[in-house]
Amino acid sequence: MHTDSSPRRWVEFAEIDNVRDLGGLPVPGGGVTRFGAVYRASTPQHLTEDDLVLLTGRVGLRTLIDLRNPDEVEREGYGLLTGADVRLVNLPVRKAAATTVTPADLVPDAKHYDLVSLYRELLDGSVASVLAAARLITDTDRHSVVFHCAAGKDRTGVLAAVLLDAVGVPAEVIAADYALSGERMARVRARLDALPSYHGLPPVRTGILAVQPDVMIAFLERLRADHGGAEGWLRAHGLGDRELADLRRVLVEN
Repeated sequence: MHTDSSPRRWVEFAEIDNVRDLGGLPVPGGGVTRFGAVYRASTPQHLTEDDLVLLTGRVGLRTLIDLRNPDEVEREGYGLLTGADVRLVNLPVRKAAATTVTPADLVPDAKHYDLVSLYRELLDGSVASVLAAARLITDTDRHSVVFHCAAGKDRTGVLAAVLLDAVGVPAEVIAADYALSGERMARVRARLDALPSYHGLPPVRTGILAVQPDVMIAFLERLRADHGGAEGWLRAHGLGDRELADLRRVLVEN
């Protein structure tokens, strides 16, 4: 199986990068993930008036889940979204032992960084945020939902992987979706490197800006070995049978 990388999944904006619909991904048994419900993105803070119209119109944005740390939010903000009729929810994804994990924090080890370990540390340190995000997504009155961090690759990738694995999307499809961020990483890097929170990023395809599908495969393999997969992880941390069923109902169509 391969992820659907057709133009239908990408949503093109003037000043927001790396935005794609979580829909169109195959689920064993014949289903696919639902279009128009949940999207992943890089930071939307630079959006234009036309971008805002697209977001709140065709995309139907009602809830923005911000996975950045509170200090990033304070420094960088939301641009025009601040005054929009959109619910802004900050659910930081970060290491348990650190107050901040941004791309800039990882620059000193730019050439060799263990992204698999980072993703596991981010998941372990963000139980409450991941559970809250899953519960928000099960509420169709909150749709559509867009979740984002800075680049839309790492913290966003961890949440996307948990959601997709929990509803049965195969690991190789999740990894291929994760790797699609590589197509936009040069644009993402240029935008982030101009901001005070992220200045000094490594070159594209190195360190924290590397985008390799085998990283996501390894992360999901460890999740499966330790918890039986994302569903087991969510269940172990308090998501109930009804909520898991709701998540599948919301994210999958047959």
